[in-house]
Amino acid sequence: MAIKIKVEFLGGLDIISNSVREHKCVIPFEEGEATVADLITYITKNIISDPKDIPVFIEDGTVRPGILVLINDTDWELEGMEEYVIESGDVFTFTSTLHGG
Repeated sequence: MAIKIKVEFLGGLDIISNSVREHKCVIPFEEGEATVADLITYITKNIISDPKDIPVFIEDGTVRPGILVLINDTDWELEGMEEYVIESGDVFTFTSTLHGG
């Protein structure tokens, strides 16, 4: 069985996924097995459209500074960050807080 989740890219971050802001994903893990670290890998392999955009999202193996990560509208730092265990129905929102000017 797989886990169904939603991934959102906001604040201009949708540029890394062909300008698609919302992705309904089915990740190939059993319930209780996948963590946000697994989701980050999934995103880099399946959602980011151009490999050269990976550094826009990832730095040192995790989400780069300047990107706010929410898990079900809660700051991921309160949820355990990469160690949070994903459940079906979870919503992951990645919002860039860095803006050019």
